[in-house]
Amino acid sequence: MISFEQAFKNHLNEMQFLFDDHSSSLKMPDFRLLKYCEGRDLFVDVKEKRQRINVKNWDLVSADNEPFTFIIDDLAARKMLAYAPFSGLVVRDNLHKSYYWFSILDLFLMPKIRINRPIEKSVKTFKGKWLIDFRNAKKSEDLEGIFREIDDYLANRLENYTQVLACFGDYVGEDIAQQGETRKPAHWEIDVKATR
Repeated sequence: MISFEQAFKNHLNEMQFLFDDHSSSLKMPDFRLLKYCEGRDLFVDVKEKRQRINVKNWDLVSADNEPFTFIIDDLAARKMLAYAPFSGLVVRDNLHKSYYWFSILDLFLMPKIRINRPIEKSVKTFKGKWLIDFRNAKKSEDLEGIFREIDDYLANRLENYTQVLACFGDYVGEDIAQQGETRKPAHWEIDVKATR
């Protein structure tokens, strides 16, 4: 099986997308699809799950949740955030022959576990990692389906970013409570007078 980076690049070529390959860059997501949406570039990081996570080494991952768990670098997530809202992560799960799209909106809002993994080169330091859940992504059996999900995300981005009043998303691992006094128009009038 060829690497996912190469398979993704092959797919972009087959679809005749104009793109820049930044997979060797330490400062940018792997691919920049030129003028992908309304003349704007789309930035996509691509990763793959090649083997099961050893739950003995990662005690925050249970055996039941391991098939849904993926580990990414905190730095990779921040690189995608730098290009929001036109960015996201595509993961190929080699174990279950599926693909997942995490928009930057989902990466930002969904529950995750952040940890510092010890590393040792010349001095001991830490590398930030995120444990994320595939069930909070859009799933497809192929890259064509992933690009349909990307297109759907981009088509709905203004509504999702600026018009949804309730907490956005329905994520595994999160229960959103309802609390506080019910707000009524009189409250908004007071707020406007106090802040304008």
